[in-house]
Amino acid sequence: MSKDVLLSRIRNREAVVGVVGLGYVGLPLAMEFAKAGFTVIGFDVSERVCAELSAGRSHIQDVPSSDVARFVDAGTFVATTDPSRLKEADAISVAVPTPLSKTRDPDMSYVLAARDTVLAAAHPGLLIVLESTTYPGTTRELFQPHFEQAGYVIGESVFLAFSPERVDPGNPTYHTKNTPKVVGGITPGCTETAAALYQSCIDTVVPVSSTETAELVKLLENTFRAVNIGLVNEMAIVCDKLGVDVWEVIDAAATKPFGFMKFTPGPGIGGHCIPLDPHYLAWKMRTLNYKTRMIDLASEINSQMPAFVVEKVLLALNAERKSVNGARILVLGVAYKRNIDDVRESPALDVIRLLEAYGADVVYHDPFVPIIRADPHHGIAHEMRCVALSSEELTRADAVVVVTDHRDVDYQFVLDQATLVVDARNVTRTATRTKARVVSLAQAHVHPEIVAGA
Repeated sequence: MSKDVLLSRIRNREAVVGVVGLGYVGLPLAMEFAKAGFTVIGFDVSERVCAELSAGRSHIQDVPSSDVARFVDAGTFVATTDPSRLKEADAISVAVPTPLSKTRDPDMSYVLAARDTVLAAAHPGLLIVLESTTYPGTTRELFQPHFEQAGYVIGESVFLAFSPERVDPGNPTYHTKNTPKVVGGITPGCTETAAALYQSCIDTVVPVSSTETAELVKLLENTFRAVNIGLVNEMAIVCDKLGVDVWEVIDAAATKPFGFMKFTPGPGIGGHCIPLDPHYLAWKMRTLNYKTRMIDLASEINSQMPAFVVEKVLLALNAERKSVNGARILVLGVAYKRNIDDVRESPALDVIRLLEAYGADVVYHDPFVPIIRADPHHGIAHEMRCVALSSEELTRADAVVVVTDHRDVDYQFVLDQATLVVDARNVTRTATRTKARVVSLAQAHVHPEIVAGA
């Protein structure tokens, strides 16, 4: 199939689109292709995921089950564990995880497995787009040679491109369709065909000159956030040592109409992107004998924030003449950010692990996360289940630690019932404080020398 024929099939919605990986990135993308009128074959190695989707049930919070059921019933979306079904596809998007190893090096096993799966299903005229976040050079180094060795000519018999995913789970405004899509191909023809595919279902497509450029775009976006979060987290520590309210400082700085962008501190960073993506760039640069100092420092600061929060809990309990050993601690919110059910890389897991290491009896409440599986990566050795946010649980707790600031939680109720609240998210600032003593990330206090001077 020539490029012109492929473009015609895409524009006429005759092309069959394959999506490898039906998680937080792949499933929303598959639904957008289906809504645009394509027949979509979703491939995933999880039999449970495919069974749920085949029954019309979504496992992703941002994808309604009604959408899945509609396209399954219409026969325009199929979820399968059979890789041979991908032979039917004219275009395949790869959206599989790219975690880090224990040594913070890229774990490319999922990407390599997906590449081999696509290669086995490849045919002339196929478009392949990698979406998994990775280091610059991945598409050209790990994909192109294998397709060429199989006899394909990139840009003529197959088309190869990279388009970074920009999924923000739980975002009420921006989702897959209205978030601009960056696309970079190995050749101009590859870019053209990939851009045409995404233009069929995404509002804005941004072509760039190469796969390396597209790969680096995503890393810059999340490195920018990681570095600025690291800066504001360090500012919280600075303010705490100076006895200044960090939130007041940030709010005042944010009144400047130029030259300042507001970031807020917290217990650490989570999710699959910000804690991981900068390390892909740092790893790549180490292979080129360059040290990414700002990335490394920001990572160091952000990774220390769970311990900083736990230190606040220890000191707060000590002020109450209580030991953390044997204390009952209620962690409020375990998802990595508000109003979602995703606990990947959540700092709450590190907070729980550290508190338990000190001998605390830790329970949690999160309206979005009914259960936490054992997670050896974060040192969670046992399964945990959500407890009710009841008067009994709040009064029983020696301390309540706000880690994730879900909007639907009644924080005034928490303050009315609890005796001690360590607030890492500043959610109690506007509440009427009644019973609870509240400890924030940076406690303001009156300096004796200021009082003396007055």
